[in-house]
Amino acid sequence: MAETTVIKAEARTEFGKGAARRLRRDFRLPGVIYGTHHEPIHFHADLLEIHTLLRYEGVNAVVEIAVDGEQHLCMVKAIDQNVLTLDVDHLDMLSIKRGEKVEVEVPVVTEGEVFSGAMLIQELDTLTIVADALKLPEEILVSVEGIEAGNQILAGDITLPEGVELIDEADALVLNITHEEVADVPEEGEEADAEATEAAPAAEENE
Repeated sequence: MAETTVIKAEARTEFGKGAARRLRRDFRLPGVIYGTHHEPIHFHADLLEIHTLLRYEGVNAVVEIAVDGEQHLCMVKAIDQNVLTLDVDHLDMLSIKRGEKVEVEVPVVTEGEVFSGAMLIQELDTLTIVADALKLPEEILVSVEGIEAGNQILAGDITLPEGVELIDEADALVLNITHEEVADVPEEGEEADAEATEAAPAAEENE
């Protein structure tokens, strides 16, 4: 990440659900920055700026939060979303240092098509990795082009970007390539027999 997004924020002095609702009505999002070397820093920032950050930089976004002029390098740790509207209600941030390695979950994305007649089943949607906080991959791309049924891709089989270390077990099943399921189609004689069998009970009831 060449440049880090800077978001201006203000210190939050009022707490509770009522105060949080008032902030959101004013298009401000409440949040807190946690760190091992400082007390939690409560802030509120522009709601649209935060939404833009999450949309374009993802859930592992690294950002400079400037609270009353003092900048804090941090990354998104947890997002509290409204279960009905899916709007972000609160943001937990984690203080980090440049060059520090952090543990995060990164989405696994496939590209290509498996061999004809095969079906791809994704068993794991994310991989847990450790990497430089400023060089976190947005996704881990895995090619499945031409892979035949009967093959599996384990976590340890996936080539990770330089400097990225896998935390998940190497034998964790990520992608399973199986035979495509084909619905049983009855032959012409079998279909007629089935219809006759279904009709027989109905005829007996009418007698």
